[in-house]
Amino acid sequence: MTGVFYLEDNLEQFRRSRQLVRVRVTVVGRRRFPCLRTLLLIFAMFFLCLQLHVSNLTGRESSTEPVNDSAVILSMVPQVLHKFLNAKPRNISNLANGTFGNQTDYKNIPIPEILRNIYKYNNAQTVHNEDIFGPIQNDTLIIVIQIHTRIVYLRHLIVSLAQARDIDTTLIVFSHDYYDPEANELVQSVDFARVMQVFYPYSIQTHPNTFPGQSKGDCPRDINYQHAQILKCTNADHPDLYGHYREAKFTQTKHHWWWKANRVFDQLEVTRNHTGLVLFLEEDHYVAEDFIYILRQMQGACNVACPQCNILSLGTYLKTYNYYGHTKQKEALRALKRHQALSAAAVPPSWGFHILPSLYQHYHKAEVTPWVSSKHNMGMAFNRSVWSELRRCAQHFCSYDDYNWDWSLQQVSLQCLRVKLTAMVMRGPRVFHIGECGVHHKKNNCESTAVISKVQKVLANASRHLFPSHLTVTFTTVSKKNKLRKGNGGWGDVRDHQLCMNMTLPVNHS
Repeated sequence: MTGVFYLEDNLEQFRRSRQLVRVRVTVVGRRRFPCLRTLLLIFAMFFLCLQLHVSNLTGRESSTEPVNDSAVILSMVPQVLHKFLNAKPRNISNLANGTFGNQTDYKNIPIPEILRNIYKYNNAQTVHNEDIFGPIQNDTLIIVIQIHTRIVYLRHLIVSLAQARDIDTTLIVFSHDYYDPEANELVQSVDFARVMQVFYPYSIQTHPNTFPGQSKGDCPRDINYQHAQILKCTNADHPDLYGHYREAKFTQTKHHWWWKANRVFDQLEVTRNHTGLVLFLEEDHYVAEDFIYILRQMQGACNVACPQCNILSLGTYLKTYNYYGHTKQKEALRALKRHQALSAAAVPPSWGFHILPSLYQHYHKAEVTPWVSSKHNMGMAFNRSVWSELRRCAQHFCSYDDYNWDWSLQQVSLQCLRVKLTAMVMRGPRVFHIGECGVHHKKNNCESTAVISKVQKVLANASRHLFPSHLTVTFTTVSKKNKLRKGNGGWGDVRDHQLCMNMTLPVNHS
């Protein structure tokens, strides 16, 4: 994304210099003195100008290289928000509304006590700060954040949310699958919006030795079917499609995602009549200050240009926007040639919602495309109507042999939905992935802040391009249909299928 904005600035300057060159060439022609030396000089100046601009682009990009320096990161955060980044000494005493003794080790809270507190939170359904910001409306934007244990990233996500325009009009639901008083304290310190906490009640933390955790009688992951039958381990009859047996640490994420969606749409009093958007984020995401504004713009564009759009996607992964930050000269030349070719053959397209002259200003461009799990799963939003269709397909979601919730949604879209998922995607992302580690990736330093620093600088440099007055909507041409793919496995155990299905059962609110 950084490169898009830098490239735009340099192309604009370059275009002006090119126009100046054309004027000079015209003057020479009128004097009727065709001088080869003069032409060569002009072309030399032309390429020198381009080289200078590319060098400038390189210099700018190098200045945005991530720096793993907390002081630099802190300097880019308003002073009033530093409180969210500074961890307090752990002296627990009735912390986070829990019932703890003064000497309790908060990392070793007894499981029965955790379960009691989880039940209390989930049953109370408390909306914090409602007295300040007023009650929830039917069209209030609800932001649901899935949280595990990466509190360093969560702190930065909260800082980014605090700087978003109109954040005080939202309800932020923090959905935890790990009970941590430090995280509770952080979440309950949020004072810029309405806040609710919900706790996934079937976590590995609260079920360390029984399903849905890893039971002692469970089959080891890599044991073969014949050996499992001899051992008579609990799930011997139910390996996944690759012959492996379940691992609780992988199945939990899909369970948690499905549970929280059911919880927010169907099981909370405050959302009983809600018809607005629900935006799904995770603890290692980071938002731009205009993300709420852009969501509203996208809603308006859908009403006019894309009534079939049922998913709005704000996010991208680092490799996507880093591609546009490529600073080699050949990339700048390729971009220039593409722009010239498009300008020369420009035909007003009939599908445009609002077409602008510049075709490389991605910050206000949205694209309509079939929803693809690996591309459009971050910062995605949909409403109750879409959820009702997804919920109707619970059997497909819960039985598909893939431990990834997004791949499972892809299967639901292709196999079950009456109207397949169609996404409106921002080309210039408003949600970024800042996590260095996750389910699939482990590094030596999983709390590195290098990516956070880079995203901060990306957004700082792009600030003048935020809050566009309108969106440009394009429709992609789909050359081939999405094929049904074999799942990634990890979800062959019928106990997982049943637990997942049970989450869609109505909850008695009395």
